[in-house]
Amino acid sequence: MTPRVLITGASGFVGYHLVEAALQAGMEVYAAVRASSNVAHLSDLQVNYVYPDFSSKEALIAMMKEYRFDYIIHGAGITKARSLDEYNKVNAGYTQNLAMAVSESGIPLKKFLFISSLAAVGPIAYDANWPLPDVVTPRPVTNYGRSKLLAEQFLGAVSSVPWVILRPTAVYGPRERDLFVLFKTFRRGLEPYMGRGAQWLSFVYVKDLATAAILALESQVSGVAYNISDGNAYDRYALAAIIKSHLKLRTIRIHLPLPVIKLVAVISEKVSRGAPLLNKDKLNELTAANWNCNIERLKNDLGYRPRYNLEKGMQETLDWYAANKWL
Repeated sequence: MTPRVLITGASGFVGYHLVEAALQAGMEVYAAVRASSNVAHLSDLQVNYVYPDFSSKEALIAMMKEYRFDYIIHGAGITKARSLDEYNKVNAGYTQNLAMAVSESGIPLKKFLFISSLAAVGPIAYDANWPLPDVVTPRPVTNYGRSKLLAEQFLGAVSSVPWVILRPTAVYGPRERDLFVLFKTFRRGLEPYMGRGAQWLSFVYVKDLATAAILALESQVSGVAYNISDGNAYDRYALAAIIKSHLKLRTIRIHLPLPVIKLVAVISEKVSRGAPLLNKDKLNELTAANWNCNIERLKNDLGYRPRYNLEKGMQETLDWYAANKWL
């Protein structure tokens, strides 16, 4: 019998690639989306749609009993909010409801995979001795990271559910929009940076993340959280250098003073009706010194082997943007 997988957040950037990977693995995919979600990009894929109410554990229990999923990939969440409470409600509370629904429904779920974030662990010191162990005391520096860590703790407390957590670093690839803003900035001839402090950054190509997700579902491992990147650390200028090389661009490098950026963030928070793109909380993440992470346990336990470094992944991403007339 074809295994059924529920993928939450399926209409998003990462969700699309998770759906593709699950279909390629021979699974019957149930895409959990909102009724208002744009799913046009999923129209060519063989998916079934469900519209769960994550705020209602009872509704989720009913859905579990109706569909009796073999696997769940929980990738739904928010990355922008005005308060920790708002982050916690969606990222942690909805995760807890979903896990409890699985437990209380009694379905024989094989694996609950939670897509968390490296933000739940937090950055490390720029000059940290390497390699650090991949199990460290979490010290998130943003409310988003704190909400993801709380979600992990809620999930870990549901002992009857076999879970695995993936903590991706910065994810990029076709359909991603946040880094796409940088591409457009570079094409205007500008290459902005926040302050002059040195940084180490890490990345993971979305297809490598999707591959790791399927490996986690099909493994015998449970009760483990894994960091995931492409295994490399990049200085703060590496991304721009790769993009400029592939697009044959020349830019003017600008280092914006941090006090000015912080002032802009404060003003944005006060005048914005919703969650502003730039805020004081987000600055803690963007200016952190070192987002490198150890992926040895993921490689050893699940056989994860990243196929893309930043240059290869960015080339494929830029080719997709060009082919789909985003650039």
